[in-house]
Amino acid sequence: MSDAIKHECGIAMIRLRKPYSYYIEKYGTPLYGVKKLYLLMEKQHNRGQDGAGVAVIKIGAKPGTRYISRYRSIDTQPITDIFDKINKKYKKAVKHHKHKVTDADWLKENVAFTGEVLLGHLRYGTHGMNSVENCHPMLRQNNWRSRNLVVAGNFNMTNVDELFNKLISLGQHPKEKVDTVTVMEKIGHFLDEENQRLFDLYKDQYTNEEMSHVIEDKMDIPRVLRRSCRDFDGGYAMAGIMGHGASFVARDPAGIRPAYYYADDEVVVIASEKPAIKTTFNVDYDQIKEITPGHALIVDKNGNYGEHKFIEPIEKRSCSFERIYFSRGSDPNIYNERKALGRLLVPQVLEAIEYDLENTVFSYIPNTAETAFLGMVEGLQDFLVQQRKQAILEGTVSSSELDKILSFRPRVEKLVIKDAKLRTFITDDAHRDDLVAHVYDTTYEVIKKGVDTLVLIDDSIVRGTTLEKSILRMLDRLEPKKIIIVSSAPQIRFPDCYGIDMSRMKEFVAFRAMLALLKERKTENILDDVLTKTKNAIISGREKEENFAKALYTPFTDEQISDKIAQIVRPKDLKAELEVIFQTVDNLHKACPNHSGDWYFTGDYPTPGGNGVVNKAFLNFMEGKVGRAYEIF
Repeated sequence: MSDAIKHECGIAMIRLRKPYSYYIEKYGTPLYGVKKLYLLMEKQHNRGQDGAGVAVIKIGAKPGTRYISRYRSIDTQPITDIFDKINKKYKKAVKHHKHKVTDADWLKENVAFTGEVLLGHLRYGTHGMNSVENCHPMLRQNNWRSRNLVVAGNFNMTNVDELFNKLISLGQHPKEKVDTVTVMEKIGHFLDEENQRLFDLYKDQYTNEEMSHVIEDKMDIPRVLRRSCRDFDGGYAMAGIMGHGASFVARDPAGIRPAYYYADDEVVVIASEKPAIKTTFNVDYDQIKEITPGHALIVDKNGNYGEHKFIEPIEKRSCSFERIYFSRGSDPNIYNERKALGRLLVPQVLEAIEYDLENTVFSYIPNTAETAFLGMVEGLQDFLVQQRKQAILEGTVSSSELDKILSFRPRVEKLVIKDAKLRTFITDDAHRDDLVAHVYDTTYEVIKKGVDTLVLIDDSIVRGTTLEKSILRMLDRLEPKKIIIVSSAPQIRFPDCYGIDMSRMKEFVAFRAMLALLKERKTENILDDVLTKTKNAIISGREKEENFAKALYTPFTDEQISDKIAQIVRPKDLKAELEVIFQTVDNLHKACPNHSGDWYFTGDYPTPGGNGVVNKAFLNFMEGKVGRAYEIF
């Protein structure tokens, strides 16, 4: 994606199902779990580079010994920073006790991070300061082991205000009004109630000391989640560990945020992406399962696991941007879907170049668009196969013409190279824009000047800023006849509110194109009409029932929006012709049939809170407010 945006965080959890001594004996190290967690997080580092955190819980620790270890970091390489600290702490602890490095009981009693339940988190911060306090896992502490709660997640709630007020109604006094703290405190409240319910139920049968173990063994975690999550509106894959070692990963009812798991007799492992699990544990893809929407994968204190429904699932609307861009393309399904996205664009591209393949050069904007580019090239080759077949069947071409037809291949070149990273010491706009223009470089002398058309595919076009400031100016120096920019994603028209940092409507180039068309046609009254409906809905408490902003795009075809986008991103001094092509929503669904979450393209939100967010975002735009219509942590 040429326009960088921040997006979903990542989770990684490992539960060792056998005694801690087993892993020391079999794998020759007391850090087996730590090393696996490190790899699991590194293989998902694309999901968060602003910060990271790790928490480990020891099961069955003796009273008086620490059983929860946690490190968080906002270092420039936070994963490395955390695990370097863990390793140093381990080496320091065993420096004078080398004979104890195979003694599981001694290690658990004396060395931090030597536990059976390990939780890691990768953070993409999109709001406020990037402080270590904003990094997961979050910790809710209590002297009762089973009341301790560690939480980390990939989530954003659209109804933080409502959840905050619910906590107040429960008698709490929340210290912060952010969804991470709100979610943790809400689960924590019902975790406390579950502890109290079991205590009241069995207090006459056991001593207080015995009761701790009874509560841990009989705790109804699905009940806790049913009671705490029923008011949640958002996309989430939420991981939690109780102090006694039971754990869960709960997934939202629409399956918006991803969560996968693998289990055998040694481990249960959960991650946001399948390739991370496959690489870390060397398992087949068909052994990795997806957590069912509206269900939680729960691992109890004894290592037994299973999926439990905690909220009624709704229509599955998994995020399509995971497939287009965010998740690693090494997942075989994602790889094939991205190729399909490129292949499905071929008819539009052929029409745009007037089927003149001889004078067209194809490339991509690195690096994540490469897979879609390969699909597009394969689609072009399929087109040529049909052309050859037709020429042979008709038998109307000469031998030399047939040789040319059979030997022709699409012209493919590596035209765009990311050459530099923008440094923030350039502060004034004029000089910053000049620097941005040189972030990318190009390959020279492969284009027939004034003759060739350049076709470049990108994952998606969000703001169009990089196109205008850098890429188009750079390509124009090659002196092509025409430049065609192709987006493997449809036009982004609406804000996301489930984890991606796409929130301010005016930043979307498609939204600006729609505004320009309204102005040209002198139909700006449509904005006022939508504003009136939005305000009335907010006043009457119906803002979650409908996305009123969808009406803004109704007067225009996709092609009209695309043409206006081309005018907006076109630098004033560009000499070449310019065209911008976007994927259709129908083709997106063909390429990614199991990930139909398309609200940023269509405005069809999977939860009521989504409608509330987009209506507030439109109201913010009309009132000139620059803040988000939601907050992500």
